[in-house]
Amino acid sequence: MTAAFEELDFEYARSIADKALRSMAEQRVPLTPNNFHVWFNYWLAEPPALKRAIDIVIGNKRKFDAATNHGLYANYIGSKAADETVAYDVSQQLHSLMGSAKQFLSTAIADNRSQMAAINDVAQQGDADVDPKVLVRSLMDELAKATARATRLEADFMEKQRELDTIRDSLAKSEERAKTDTLTGLPNRRALDEFLRKTQIAAMEWGEPFSILLIDIDHFKRFNDEFGHSTGDQVLRLMAKVLRERLRDVDLPARYGGEELMVVLPGANLAAASAVAERIRRSVCEGHIIRRSTGEPLPGIAVSIGVAQFRDGEPIAELIERCDRALYVAKKGGRNRVIAETELEAAAS
Repeated sequence: MTAAFEELDFEYARSIADKALRSMAEQRVPLTPNNFHVWFNYWLAEPPALKRAIDIVIGNKRKFDAATNHGLYANYIGSKAADETVAYDVSQQLHSLMGSAKQFLSTAIADNRSQMAAINDVAQQGDADVDPKVLVRSLMDELAKATARATRLEADFMEKQRELDTIRDSLAKSEERAKTDTLTGLPNRRALDEFLRKTQIAAMEWGEPFSILLIDIDHFKRFNDEFGHSTGDQVLRLMAKVLRERLRDVDLPARYGGEELMVVLPGANLAAASAVAERIRRSVCEGHIIRRSTGEPLPGIAVSIGVAQFRDGEPIAELIERCDRALYVAKKGGRNRVIAETELEAAAS
């Protein structure tokens, strides 16, 4: 039974690997370990968000360039591996701390029993008509020992408390890192998915609108190809800065993948969201980037933005797909423009 199961496991893994390799060849994705990891997980549909992201890229006939491949790995695979490493480290720390806590409690119980036995001995001496001065002195000695033991136990307790605080801080920082894109400092896909779920529930519960923006940096590949990936990274950081400056505290800007960014606007209908998108587009056009290595000014940046409003009861995937189609129309129509979902039918006509 076990051998057959292991053989089945091997055959299944090999079939997934074959599919991954074929897909990479079809999409002209370089055969690197990280890229293979992404496409292997794509065929496993784990996580589901990775499969949706790749399906959208394929559906819109976009290229899997270096930035897109890197973003897919960083957002869906790399962050998970880092989480597992942190979880293992914390597990080891907690295991060690639990062992220390058990020893601490055992010592405390043993000391308490010793103290009770010693005081009982003093009490028995009192019943035997021992000199009261001797009894007082014996009792004082035992109380002093008890105080010393209590002081040591308290010190041990405080040390364990500090260790717990350290673990708690480590977990909090790990959680924050797990939800943050390392390049831009914006929330990543994990944080975005969580925020979208909460916003969707609140919208259905209170009957309030919410909209999303899908932003793509126009001709981003040119920055990477002509000026290097460090310049492309600089462009993404500028985009993150613009979003932080142009959005409310209740809004969430996030890196969606590669050169794509998403903004979630709670309480905003389609008209309000389109106005926000237009302000972002203009701010980006007004921005300037100086190449750090040479000091030379770089070509202007422009973005295409799709806008869609949540429809009560629909899956988030449908909202994103509709917004992505609006973005596609914006890029197909010449880029550097905002297209709302209401313009999709006209564009199709």
